[in-house]
Amino acid sequence: MSDLSQSLLAWYAVHAADLPWRATRDAYRVWLSEMMLQQTQIDTVIPYYRRFLEKYPSVQALAAAPRAEVLKLWEGLGYYRRAHHLHQTAQIVTEQHGGVFPATVAGLLRLPGIGRYTAGAIASIAGGERAPVLDGNVIRVLTRLLDMPDDVTAAAVQQRLWQIATDLLPAEQCGDYNQALMELGQTLCTPRQPACERCPARALCRAYAAGTQAQRPVKPKKAPTPHYDVAAGLIYAADGRLLIAQRPDGGLLGGLWEFPGGKQEAGETLPECLRRELREELAITVEVGELFVKVKHAFTHFKITLHAFECRYLGPLPPHTAPQPLAAQAWAWVQPAELAQYAFGKADRDVIAALARRGRRLL
Repeated sequence: MSDLSQSLLAWYAVHAADLPWRATRDAYRVWLSEMMLQQTQIDTVIPYYRRFLEKYPSVQALAAAPRAEVLKLWEGLGYYRRAHHLHQTAQIVTEQHGGVFPATVAGLLRLPGIGRYTAGAIASIAGGERAPVLDGNVIRVLTRLLDMPDDVTAAAVQQRLWQIATDLLPAEQCGDYNQALMELGQTLCTPRQPACERCPARALCRAYAAGTQAQRPVKPKKAPTPHYDVAAGLIYAADGRLLIAQRPDGGLLGGLWEFPGGKQEAGETLPECLRRELREELAITVEVGELFVKVKHAFTHFKITLHAFECRYLGPLPPHTAPQPLAAQAWAWVQPAELAQYAFGKADRDVIAALARRGRRLL
């Protein structure tokens, strides 16, 4: 065992955070936690993890659940493609693997939503396989340990980092070692103001010796984040019901429901945008009324301002007798009090919250 692995394992034995998924080596629970932890903070994940296990204590229970129920339980956790992959994988493991997860990286990589990092984490933690992990925290630790001046987004550098991570693995306790490496990046070897004085690997860290911690890892400067204005309709029928639409499974926020609308194009006013989008999405016409609320929201690669307008439903475009799911997966007329039964993205949930605050036909 190397000096690094010895130091990290000794530190981890004392300082490991008490996290609910660390109480077991059960592959289902390890997989569930790793799927939720992709691009999401630990504190955010913990209550979702507990709710999922209470609702779905086994992979078979998750596989048998309706997809809409899974999406609703996932609501607010973000990156909703993970919820689709979660459900698909549970069904595959149940139907094709007898409810038992593959024990190897190679087997795990065949399942939806599991990439090289997630496969390595599950295989090493649940199965004890000698498999490396490489996420943002581990990259930061390794590039500081080796004082690497290379752009970590370059494919060749990524490949080299995977090899380094593999070479540094101990012969045993790989699951604990991987978790120690990740936890070191989360708690001490942080992006800003790393706590080098408390780091168990300080004596081995070349960046610490050279004083270059703040310059590692090296990444290119981010391009400005684009912003889009989006118009959405709170479309009321005469009886007070609201029209909602379900987004296609394969795209952004796939399978979630929304107040229908879309992105403003050059030269359009927001009401013009909304009328066009509703024709293209649902083949309907509306009378666009007052702006009800504006909501700002940031996605991974862009930001939006959602402008929600109160609208009166005028009817479907001829020759139709009802809305048509042209660019939507489905549509539904719902009483405002029924909105809580559907899974919505964050921006639409903010609109629903505004409806509740203002008492607009919600209850």
